[in-house]
Amino acid sequence: MRVIATRPVDSAPPEPPLSEPAAEAWIPRTCFKKGPPGRIGVELEYLVAGPGPDGRTTHYPRHRYPQLINALGADPHGRSHSGLDGRLTVEPGGQVELSSRPGDTLMDTVGVVHRDLALLRRRARSCGTRLIGAGVDPLRPPRRITDQRRYVAMERYFRPWGEAGPAMMCSTASVQVNVEAGTSRVNPADRWDLLHAVGPALVAAFANSPRRHGRATGFKSSRQAIWQDLDPARTGGPVRQRDAGLADAWARWALDAPLMMVRRDTGDWTAPRGLSFRGWLRHGRGAVPDRPPPSLDDLSYHLTTLFPPVRPRGHLEVRYLDQQPGCWWIVPTAVLAALVDDPSAALAALAACEPTRDRWLTAARHGPADPAL
Repeated sequence: MRVIATRPVDSAPPEPPLSEPAAEAWIPRTCFKKGPPGRIGVELEYLVAGPGPDGRTTHYPRHRYPQLINALGADPHGRSHSGLDGRLTVEPGGQVELSSRPGDTLMDTVGVVHRDLALLRRRARSCGTRLIGAGVDPLRPPRRITDQRRYVAMERYFRPWGEAGPAMMCSTASVQVNVEAGTSRVNPADRWDLLHAVGPALVAAFANSPRRHGRATGFKSSRQAIWQDLDPARTGGPVRQRDAGLADAWARWALDAPLMMVRRDTGDWTAPRGLSFRGWLRHGRGAVPDRPPPSLDDLSYHLTTLFPPVRPRGHLEVRYLDQQPGCWWIVPTAVLAALVDDPSAALAALAACEPTRDRWLTAARHGPADPAL
């Protein structure tokens, strides 16, 4: 998740309305592509300490964020400059995210990202702050620093789930590992199954968020517990029948997911409660009177508001790992790279993790102390 710049949605020339069959055909061919075998990328989110020696207990001042982000290497719209190879963006709670370009090998990616992070940390120190590697802010309450309509609408959408919404948006940070959805030798469905099967074991192994508000939460990964408390219609994933293809199942799930927001040139982006994207496709202005019927651009944007453990975006984005301290982000990245690169390792991991593939909440609560995990 990141601050996303958007163009006006009602300005000319408008995109033609999208049909339901066209949407069902577009999602599979866009979200699941086969690419070079070893290519891998990472997205690293960091909490930002406040200024001074007590920075872990205080937020970085909101009014100083534009200058901070510019000093780190990006303007407020996320355009990188000043020697960074990756792209720097800011999250709604002020977390910063470094997104790498996909490297041809694990070592290519690690080397480039390691250099970028060293540069970012030096620049952060020059601004009197530090980048903190943890899955959840251990001390400070959630605080949204942007009034961008995407995040105002997101916060409003998550209100029925209580404090989990603001906590997810403003207090969490992750290591996201991006791998090719498939290769000439690997079926995307097989890779999808592998990444889900090993998920709870890796959540447990790399749990790094046991405290919030200065207290132990009872979870080793409070971040994963927060995700488990949110809307399952957009944080879960498709249930596939044995004879159903993955890409078609994902398309159905994505279209049936509730609309989180409807972009408008003026006013807020609140979506009618309970309306799915499929419902908007079918009813157009009858469902959202103040907007033209949905376009392909609207569908593409809708997909950015779905937050499953693994998100297909042409590649597969693994989203379930807590951020790690120091350079330890390299370890879960290397584990996943090894599993997707080595068929024997993948088969062994799949067999070992099959009994725990659905134990996300157990992994969050107990971490590696759970005997099965």
